Amino acid sequence: MSAARAEELGVAPGGLRGLAARGTMVNALFSTGLAGLGLVRTLVVAALVSTEDYGVWGIIIVAFGTLGWLRQVGVSDRYVQQEDLDQELAFQRAFTMEAIVSAAYAALLLAAVPLVVLVFDEPRVAGPALALCLVVPATVLQTPIWVWYRRMRFVRQRLLLAVDAVVGLLVTIAAAAAGLGVWAFVAGALAGAWSGALVAVLTSPYPLRLRIDRATVRSYLGFSWPLFAAGLAGVVTAQLAVFTADQRLGLAAVGAIALAGGLAEFTHRVDGVVTQALYPAICAVADRLDVLREAFLKSNRLTLMWGMPFGAGLALFAQPLVDHVLGEKWQQAVVLLQALGVGSALNHVAFNWDAFLRARGDTRPVAVWAVASFAAFLVVPLPLLAFEGLPAYAWGLVVFAVVSLALRAWLLAGLFRPGDVLGLLVRGAAPVLPGAALVLALDAPVLVELALFVLPAAALTALLERALLREALGYLR
Repeated sequence: MSAARAEELGVAPGGLRGLAARGTMVNALFSTGLAGLGLVRTLVVAALVSTEDYGVWGIIIVAFGTLGWLRQVGVSDRYVQQEDLDQELAFQRAFTMEAIVSAAYAALLLAAVPLVVLVFDEPRVAGPALALCLVVPATVLQTPIWVWYRRMRFVRQRLLLAVDAVVGLLVTIAAAAAGLGVWAFVAGALAGAWSGALVAVLTSPYPLRLRIDRATVRSYLGFSWPLFAAGLAGVVTAQLAVFTADQRLGLAAVGAIALAGGLAEFTHRVDGVVTQALYPAICAVADRLDVLREAFLKSNRLTLMWGMPFGAGLALFAQPLVDHVLGEKWQQAVVLLQALGVGSALNHVAFNWDAFLRARGDTRPVAVWAVASFAAFLVVPLPLLAFEGLPAYAWGLVVFAVVSLALRAWLLAGLFRPGDVLGLLVRGAAPVLPGAALVLALDAPVLVELALFVLPAAALTALLERALLREALGYLR
């Protein structure tokens, strides 16, 4: 880490480990709470709105929300990675690039609205989708939050981000309870985004200016095109799944896929907390492979402590979740939730693999992974959805998760040791296997089975990871 970077972060060159570890722990706890609120929103709104309204929202999320993946081209990552002497100018260049990307994204959304209405033959999509375009300028105005992220001022960053999440949660639930149906989601998204934009602008350390030059454009394009390719593969994958489900199985099946995706989003948000907290630190030590490997292994072990039990628990208790929480109308979503649980557990292994490649400026493997994963989706899950229905599609997604994990392990073999990913899988699965075996073997009340699953997993995790937990708690103190 350079002296200038250490001065910007406010630490001595050797103090980055403690700053990164404390930031990861504190903000993981903080943002896990917000992700939990998002999970509550998914469950509460699912109980308040009809399956058809949820299906319309599912079309909007997949048809328009997934287009947002095209917008995630690494502008913020490149800003964090840069080492310019004039940081105010560097921020204003990044702000300009984000505004350009967002303008193109907004134009794409507007052009896509009539096409989606035509393809899905669902006129109810048009109004909410057009209203959601107003979220785009609000997210551009939230760009100043990146400055606190680069400086690793995580408490301020998370508090600013929490405004969007908390306001959106409260407005969505209130609107759903008032009977607004699909418009409840729209109201929550708009209220949250513009509230977050207001506080971001008011607390910005730099003035918002449009500054651009050719060298900046070339630098950002070289970093971003593989990430754009990965986003495009993700968009097409999601679009194909929803379109096929709508054409073959109906709107209720789209709603089931959207519900499962909403629960999956909870795990992605929590994982993203750790990745985002770690990313500025690994950018500062990107030339130290030994330090990168240590950060990779420890961050994954910490995440697997909750991620593997969550995934396995969802697979084991999907039926009681529908019976006692979501309601009978979501019965066809059970098999999707079970498969999601298995896939979620596998996806937690090497979950932040691409952050280490991005920190070193090597984004091309991300595109390779995305294209190969897309090919696997075309070969297994999509045909099963088209010809066999939701149950077969669900277990096709498990195969898809296995392929994705194998690809991550292969692409990381040149950076870390070949057996690192397999070791993480074994280490993460060990604590949950005894409890899972008990639940499958016994026919007991739900609460008893839940205790039989959770208690052994917690005890074995504490035993197997006691050294890492002691280290993490030391940083937290």
